[in-house]
Amino acid sequence: MDSWEWWNPLTWHPTDEEIQKYRRSWNPMSHGPILNTGIDISPKGQFLLQPFLFGEVAHEMYTNKFGTDSVNSPVHLRGALAPTAIFVYGITDHDEINIAPSWLYFNADKTDPKTGKQTFIQGDGPGDTTIYVKHRFTVQDPDSWRPTFTVYNGVTLPTSQWFATTGIPGGFSPLGRLPGTKLGGLSFTEGLMWRKNINPFRFNAAVYYSYTAPGTAGPQTGYNGDIINTRFIMEYVANEKNGLVFATEFLTLHGLDWRLDGHQINLVQPNGNATFNLIGVQPTVEYKLWHDPEGGGAWVVAAGCLFSIAGQNDFNAIYPNFSMYYFFPRKGGVFMR
Repeated sequence: MDSWEWWNPLTWHPTDEEIQKYRRSWNPMSHGPILNTGIDISPKGQFLLQPFLFGEVAHEMYTNKFGTDSVNSPVHLRGALAPTAIFVYGITDHDEINIAPSWLYFNADKTDPKTGKQTFIQGDGPGDTTIYVKHRFTVQDPDSWRPTFTVYNGVTLPTSQWFATTGIPGGFSPLGRLPGTKLGGLSFTEGLMWRKNINPFRFNAAVYYSYTAPGTAGPQTGYNGDIINTRFIMEYVANEKNGLVFATEFLTLHGLDWRLDGHQINLVQPNGNATFNLIGVQPTVEYKLWHDPEGGGAWVVAAGCLFSIAGQNDFNAIYPNFSMYYFFPRKGGVFMR
């Protein structure tokens, strides 16, 4: 490698021999985790579609002190649905592009703390759209402890704001959404992801940092705090032939009280606090409906329910989730990422 290439991250990538060795290693076709993007890269020319349905129900809110205590929320979220369609394409064997438009529907009751009057609120319309590119600069070696490392570079476009979609009161960031940005904000996210397969388990982890550009908040410019998402996921492959996998997905979401640009935060939670935190866990079941290893494609599904188990200044909620991948046919066969 030439000396200048050390300063260009796009030149850091595994060799063709390392990629082929990984593809021949143990990695049964299945859905993979629901609440994290695929860490290994789709092969060049492989195209897949992921319809995803994210739900949320909440009647309580965590207090200003981080922990498991929660109180009756002034907003009772009867139900929220966020259908998302993620289009994935392998640009090269090292780079992948993902485009994820979404829709938002919710209905809720909001109680005025002074009068006790309840107001019914409903929202329905386009959600935000995320476009992200992933670059894999190392691929796991099945004969050693070397894992896969991949970098995530994404932008979330405020399409919900462009179409005047009503957001959930308070602008809450859902725990399971990735990236967990503020609805209606132009956000930029950088992430580092890790993965390792050790038969019969697959492990992956990631950390993501999101910065929201200044926006309009009435007569003034609005500033949200930056957000950190983390993921740690363990999969147990119970049946390789059927792609039956049981997974446990651990997530955290942290709304910070500062911004990379140094501006003071003036967009806060309903109780006046800028920071919020959530920790959650989701049991997930994956199953393979169909797979033609000769190149005819594959169809895999997964379902789970995410529970928040601790938090601060955000909803104490449950999140039912359903996802599927359809791998479009390609010459040479489709590969599990």
